[in-house]
Amino acid sequence: MRRALRDKVPGRGPVAITASLPSPAGGWNARDSLADMAPADAVLLENWFPSTSELVLRRGYRQYATGFPTQVETVMSYNGTIAGELFGISGGEVYDATNGGAVGAAVLTGLTNSRWEWLNVATTGGNFLYMVNGVDDPTLYDGSSWTNPSITGVTPENLSNINLHKNRVWFIEENTLKAWYLPAGAIAGAANDLDMSSVAQLGGYLVAMATWTIDAGYGVDDLAVFITTEGEVIVYRGADPASANDWLLVGIFRIGAPVGKRCWLKYAGDLLIITNDGVYPLSGALQSSRTNPKVAVTDKIQTAVGDATTAYGANFGWQLLHFPKGEQLWLNVPTSEGSAQQQYVMNTTSKAWCNYTGWDANCWAIYNDDPYFGGNTFIGKAWDTFSDNGANINADALPAFNYFGTRGKLKRWTMARPIFRTNGSPALQINMNVDFDTSDTTSPLNFSPTNYATWDNAEWDEASWGGGLNILKNWQGVNGLGYCGSPRLIVASSGIEVSWVSTDFVMERGGVL
Repeated sequence: MRRALRDKVPGRGPVAITASLPSPAGGWNARDSLADMAPADAVLLENWFPSTSELVLRRGYRQYATGFPTQVETVMSYNGTIAGELFGISGGEVYDATNGGAVGAAVLTGLTNSRWEWLNVATTGGNFLYMVNGVDDPTLYDGSSWTNPSITGVTPENLSNINLHKNRVWFIEENTLKAWYLPAGAIAGAANDLDMSSVAQLGGYLVAMATWTIDAGYGVDDLAVFITTEGEVIVYRGADPASANDWLLVGIFRIGAPVGKRCWLKYAGDLLIITNDGVYPLSGALQSSRTNPKVAVTDKIQTAVGDATTAYGANFGWQLLHFPKGEQLWLNVPTSEGSAQQQYVMNTTSKAWCNYTGWDANCWAIYNDDPYFGGNTFIGKAWDTFSDNGANINADALPAFNYFGTRGKLKRWTMARPIFRTNGSPALQINMNVDFDTSDTTSPLNFSPTNYATWDNAEWDEASWGGGLNILKNWQGVNGLGYCGSPRLIVASSGIEVSWVSTDFVMERGGVL
């Protein structure tokens, strides 16, 4: 019988060697094969945000406004001339959530559903929150009262989508290829239609309208973009559709079918669109979305996005949110409508991805530069605390498999030391997955946190103070025998900051057999 050759010192057994790997700040990779993944990437990255140099345990949320009757399916921010306001729609009623806490009685009742599209419009008459849902009359809020604007020429209840383009309010008529627009600078009055039934080549109906800002070589211009259920994008240039000299058809393009009514996001000067093929910037999608998937901003997690749109694409809750203060782009993925959602998250600087769980969000909105989401009977404020409404934040990671410099040689891992920057002592567990085994090799963690206090929010001499970030580095025993390995790391934490910098290993090297 042949025996594996091992690195030995004469007269002694196998020699232990050490190695070190940085944390996988390259982010979640759900595209490349396990054997061809970049060393800085991760097979799994849950609730770890990839900063440019390390992994940061995501921050948590708190229930900002409570007392809603059921699921909050729309969160809206009103931008007044003096101050803003925050509203949530639940059980067909609108509630004022501006000040947080228990919301009290509804400010608007009698709505057919809670899934409304909305925007802010400023005119000479003031600032307005404008909302439509394709079933009820369009509704306006002017900072003090809720009214239904008088719109003629179309059945107002059929207006299901809203956009502001070149000083005109535009609507989509539910389940048609018609868009409607009001006079310039108006929020009511006679609506005129733009019928695209003779333009759309694949049929279906309009899902949404957006405004796309581009520089086509003769200066920056805003183009009107209409998206159909079949993935056709119809683009016009101009401000007045009634003028043949001003309103021109730029082109008709094909992308993947859009996912959800809230399928687009204005992102810098571009538009991002959620499609069955991934999330695409319109500037790239119109040229090569179906032939070159690398154009997608979700290219690195394309398999996960494709699986999610296939399995959950019909669920309500798909939405993009740009969180500039956190340098993050969030794709809300409703894995179970009204009960379980997660977020695919991109670092807008490094373009690295991760996955957030634990935020069951039906919808999102930015208010005072902070992200708010509609949950089950509450509005949550995300990225606001270091716990999930008082509960642990649980993180999981499986970095790319690594041969540790000796491809083809057997190894036995015996110890690992993850190195953290933290102001507390999170519960953690680490073990080795070997030879592309992605199963969970850890066991559940129990964590009872010390409730570290924050300045100006706790009683002096009665709370434990976390202080600055310190280095935490403790060796743990691991068990793994194989040719390549990856440290499966889980962390449970509450009330403290945690950043994962790198991991040290102790292993023994053997031969090729």
